[in-house]
Amino acid sequence: MAVPALPPARVFAELAPAQTPSPARRAGLPGPSGREVHVSGSAELSAAPDRARVSLRLGSRKGAAGEARSSVARRLQYIAQSARQRGVPEENMTVTEDFSRVENTYQMEAEVCITFNDFGKMQSVCNLLIEKLGTSVTISPPHFYHTPEAADALRRQVCVAAFGNTRRKAQEVCRLFGQSLGKPLLIREEETKEWGGHMENHLSNSPDSLTLQDRIQNATAYASCRVFAVFEIKGKENRRNKLL
Repeated sequence: MAVPALPPARVFAELAPAQTPSPARRAGLPGPSGREVHVSGSAELSAAPDRARVSLRLGSRKGAAGEARSSVARRLQYIAQSARQRGVPEENMTVTEDFSRVENTYQMEAEVCITFNDFGKMQSVCNLLIEKLGTSVTISPPHFYHTPEAADALRRQVCVAAFGNTRRKAQEVCRLFGQSLGKPLLIREEETKEWGGHMENHLSNSPDSLTLQDRIQNATAYASCRVFAVFEIKGKENRRNKLL
């Protein structure tokens, strides 16, 4: 997961007198010393897509129904076999077929959708099928997207990263004044934003001229989070710890 440069975090400290009702005390969480540091911080993370879907179309038109069916069936068998040999599970492949009569001929059409979680395998399978089947199969450009699990993981990670940045800022503020940071008294997620990326079932309309890396970049998801936290100030910083 790539981590771009973080935007500037807004940080401020306030040594609140004991008689002043602070956000933490209003929430029913008074600090033992009555002194607190209030800090805001943020983080931004990105996540590349974790899935790719490729669609393969093939068809045949023959004078006899059996010939049209068998022509497509042989290629379908080869496609499925090639994918399985490269580690694609059976449940990641779906096949739809359409049989019709066109004038005095029979037409058989089929579409195979294969979902990959390994993009190297995807390229290997597609390259092989293009080499062996040529123009008898049409392979669409891959559609990259995030599973709901991957999107949820990004949201959790950016929230944790924002809180980590906020805590480090609070430590720096306390150290500046020769104080020791205590436990958190209040943590509030103020804002979370998400942009970019293609969620599952949202098809991409990217031009065919895009490279594979272009498509992955276009499907990369971003998230940012800003949090506010109140920490207890325990007292003077331990000189020994400061030296360490």
